Amino acid sequence: METVRFEDLNLNEEILRAVAEMGFEEASPIQAQAIPAQMEGHDMIGQAQTGTGKTAAFGIPLLEKIDPENKKLQAIVLLPTRELAIQVAEEVRRLAKFMHGIKVLPVYGGQDIVRQIRSLKDGTQVVIGTPGRVMDHMRRKTIRVDQVHTVVLDEADEMLNMGFLEDMETILTQLPEERQTIMFSATMPPSIADIAKKFQKDPVMVRVVKKELTVPKVTQYYYEVKPKNKVEVLCRLMDLYSPKLSVVFCNTKKGVDELVQALQGRGYFAEGLHGDLKQEQRDRVMNGFRNGRTEILVATDVAARGIDVDDVEAVFNYDIPQDDEYYVHRIGRTGRAGREGKAFSLVVGKEVYKLRDIQRYCKTKIIPQAIPSLDDITDIKVEKTIDQVRDLLESSDLSDMINIVEQKLIEEDYTALDLAAALLKMSMGEDNEDIIDNFETARSLDELDTYGRGRRYGRDGYGRDGRDGGRSRRRGAVERAALDYVTGEDMARLFVNIGKNQKVTPGDILGAVAGESGIPGRVVGSIDMYDAYTFVEVPRKYAEQVLSAMEHAKIKGKKVRLEPANDGRGGKRR
Repeated sequence: METVRFEDLNLNEEILRAVAEMGFEEASPIQAQAIPAQMEGHDMIGQAQTGTGKTAAFGIPLLEKIDPENKKLQAIVLLPTRELAIQVAEEVRRLAKFMHGIKVLPVYGGQDIVRQIRSLKDGTQVVIGTPGRVMDHMRRKTIRVDQVHTVVLDEADEMLNMGFLEDMETILTQLPEERQTIMFSATMPPSIADIAKKFQKDPVMVRVVKKELTVPKVTQYYYEVKPKNKVEVLCRLMDLYSPKLSVVFCNTKKGVDELVQALQGRGYFAEGLHGDLKQEQRDRVMNGFRNGRTEILVATDVAARGIDVDDVEAVFNYDIPQDDEYYVHRIGRTGRAGREGKAFSLVVGKEVYKLRDIQRYCKTKIIPQAIPSLDDITDIKVEKTIDQVRDLLESSDLSDMINIVEQKLIEEDYTALDLAAALLKMSMGEDNEDIIDNFETARSLDELDTYGRGRRYGRDGYGRDGRDGGRSRRRGAVERAALDYVTGEDMARLFVNIGKNQKVTPGDILGAVAGESGIPGRVVGSIDMYDAYTFVEVPRKYAEQVLSAMEHAKIKGKKVRLEPANDGRGGKRR
């Protein structure tokens, strides 16, 4: 892959500074192609999958055109869901961190519209929102589009799938004729071409084509983890497999520095490698890695290029790479010269769908694994320590030490076995304080297609005017299928007759259900709160137990009534 650095894209200093702080060293393939095309003022259609850096691909050129002195709305980004709107707004804000005077606001159904109106009146140059809520503001005249010079349709194919075509056309029709229209879509159905023909002027087509990828013969595993547990899981895997040399990949320079500090703090011989290092520092780190003084090399993708060390036994993807090709390059660091290699990926939340795409495009097999427990690690440490003791017994004269131990044992009321156990505990160190309470095997990537599409986007279910429109019920069925699969439980949905208006929180509901019925709180599923009522999911095998236990229960002094939700998933219609 040809490397394009952000410094090569003729960006202003404020954006370059923000990109550097975010830890990115080079533009992804879609960014390298899309940013110059937009900077030249062309309308554009970009075809790329989620997770390839699309937000920066349109966010950077958009910010380049914003006039901070002008407090009027200048750019609109349309997305299919509120979760995406929030996520994209956060990233655009990070990109604009040093561009003083630029305000970015997400608008979406489900949030108090009065709060959004107040923010809009304060002066907002960039609005990022769902079509229904943007159109609602346009009707109220709280969004005025007369000075909008850029509009972006992100996840355009998904917006069409969710029935937003009419809304999109309504919004685009009301925008100024002289504007730049950018469209990103993972697929290119005929309807996308129709929108382009109708609303764009000679658009440039930018497509990230997936190359045929060859994966080396490396055994590949992945673990589903919580963000707070990533370091702990990585350390457990290091202890369990004990590779002599390993490479750990992070997506950003900042991530490398933080992980190296965490590993060194736990006593591992780790060093970092990224683009900020001078050649002298890089040579020192690599020499230490080649001769074994450094056992763990933590690196970014760019910095790891050119690493040619045959003895690397394992590769760890601490962060899932943005691009499929990066994954192949990463795991190619191990399994060299006919040796066996292992690759481990730590997956957080929706990253599991990105890993599924990697598995599909690379035509490889990534095996789900359960997180090793502390007992597993303890057994391994004990075996290693006893092996070291055995070697010492066979190779050394310990008569002087035996005399000292005998003297001490006479003075103290301890046996030789007590002393050996205490010394063994000392040599192994204290147990880590981090607690990982879920040892279930990760989901099979091959099974995700059944329900992956619905969960991938985290739909909020809001229709064109902020009302539900039935989408939450469709989403609910998908999410339930996923939950059933992950937990191995068939879930029952229960209706509770109190909600937000009674000043009740999901924690109150969870505490009451678990406390009254005696079921573990961790098996309780989603808790969906509304103004006057709540839906809570419990494993079906516990449903009667919960209903019976809650017959006379109170939450915050209020008597509550639980009963099965009467329409399967949509809940009671009030």
